[in-house]
This record gives sequence, structure tokens and C-alpha cells, in this order.
Amino acid sequence: MAAGTSDVTLLREYASHLRVERGLRPLSVEAYRSDLEMFAEFLDGAGRTLMVASQEDVAGFMQHLREHGQESRSVARKLSCLRGFFRWLLKDKRIQRDPTVNIESPNAWKVLPKALAEDDVNEMLERLGAAARADDADALALRDAAMVELLYAGGLRVGEIVALRQEDLRLQSATVQVRGKGDKERIVPIGVSAIAALERYVERGRPELLRARKAGSGVVRELFLSVRGRALTTQAVWQMVRGVNSQASPHKLRHSCATHMVSHGADLRTVQTILGHADIATTQVYTHLAIDRLKQVHRSFHPRARMKEGSGVRAQGPEGDVEVGA
Repeated sequence: MAAGTSDVTLLREYASHLRVERGLRPLSVEAYRSDLEMFAEFLDGAGRTLMVASQEDVAGFMQHLREHGQESRSVARKLSCLRGFFRWLLKDKRIQRDPTVNIESPNAWKVLPKALAEDDVNEMLERLGAAARADDADALALRDAAMVELLYAGGLRVGEIVALRQEDLRLQSATVQVRGKGDKERIVPIGVSAIAALERYVERGRPELLRARKAGSGVVRELFLSVRGRALTTQAVWQMVRGVNSQASPHKLRHSCATHMVSHGADLRTVQTILGHADIATTQVYTHLAIDRLKQVHRSFHPRARMKEGSGVRAQGPEGDVEVGA
């Protein structure tokens, strides 16, 4: 980083705040720090520092990112990072004015995250489920089926699923207690398919994996274990999902969960709660799906919205079909 010493010290303090007070994971802290370092380098080129950054500086940085080919979602994420940083400075009374105020965010929510088709997800789950239900199913088959079912049923992040503990399961009430970003906890509902897969894994798979642990290696609380009886890494989960479907990933399963719920009529507030989004703006990436669903319902049930074939658009009127747009 080419920024001055004062900026380096400031970013070190902010990283400590994110880690200790907000409880963010190391990878998240590093991502925030990287974005802020990029902005500090941009300011340094103009002989300025983070403490004296102006609204014009922030707007110029956004424009700089766009001109260098950054996608709108990436620019929006960096702006969100800057907002959090300057709110922290303002709250700590180190600055008098937040330079990110009135800076318009790119319309990143219009770009729908990639999701798998429902048939593709069903095919994955059927294949894994068949292997797990076999009489000779091994512990890994039971584990993989339970993990993919849970990733899709609850829209869990990959970091959330590797941190899940056995006591977090509430299978009798068809829920799972999940610790998300900033150690915020939420209750996620799951369906009968995921419950059955988890029951099989807990009863037969996990005990077998636990037996592979070395004597005296301590207690393991994590739900999903490796072949050596240790807690899984996020990389291992990615590799497992990709092994089942080369086009899939834990992140795509999360987006698929949300996309398919909205497509079937779920409201955005419900999806926000299940996914653990702190801000409804994050969930609004699925807005156009909800609108498509509303249009579909409107066409099906509104007496004047039925379309007829022909040269013009026709709707149902009091005295039959009438031309409305020819």
C-alpha cells in the first residue's frame, strides 16, 4: 500500500474494530481492508488522506473504478465498505462529515446472481439422496447428501454450514439455528427432505467419522466432519459440491434457494429473514422475480388482464373481448 503512515494506522484500527466489536470473520475483514487500501491509494495519488477525503474524492473513486472496468456490483460493494468506514469515523467523532452521503450507488441489484435451474438442483439432490439411502451407504455419502440438502433448503452461506454444530439442529421443530455475519443468529426453517437427510447423517454418518479422530485430539462440536473426523473447511465444501455438479457451488445453491422461493411466491421480507441479509436492499436483487410473479398472478386472475391471440392486444370486458391496443 502506497498510502501514508496515518492511513496505515487508521486501517489497522478499523480492522481491529471489525474483528473485535463487529465479530467479522478474518476473510471478511481482509476484504474490507483491501477495498479501503485501494481507496487510500487513489487518495494518495492526489496527495490526500482518508481523514480529509471529500464527497468529490469518493465520487471520483467510483468513476475511476467504472472507467477501469469494474462491474457495478463490485463498485457498489466498495461504496458500501466506504460507508461503513466513514460512519465509524463519524461515530468516533474523528470527522465532522461523512463524504459518502448522497453518493448514488450503482444499480447492482438489477444483476440477478446466477442460480441453478430447479431441475438441476432436484437432480443433484436425487442422486445424493439415492446414494445416502442405499443399504451400504458410507459416512461421506450420508454427510454430502445432508449438506447439499441443507445448503439449498436454508440458503446457508458456506461459512455458516462449516461452523454449524450438532446442537444447532432443531429437527423436531424443523429449524436450524445459524450464526451468520457478525455472529448474528437466526432461525432457519427446513423441509422434510433436509430433515430426513440430516437424521440419517447424525444417526449413522457422524458417529462413524468421529471414530476416525485420533485419540486425545479433543472434542469436536462441528456438525459436518472430514474423513479424519475434523471440522470441514470451506474449500472442502466447494470441492464436494463441484464434484456433484460442475456448474454448482455453495453460493449458487444459496441463490437458488432464494430465487426458487421468490419464483413460487415468497415475499422479499421472508427471503431476507431466511438468508440473514441485514438490509432489505441486499435482497432486492430478487425484485424482478417477484414482479414477474405478480404479473403472472395478475394475468391469471384479473378479469381484464386475459390476453387473446390476434393482431391487437385484447382484454376481457363487460360485453366480451375488446380491442385495447391495436
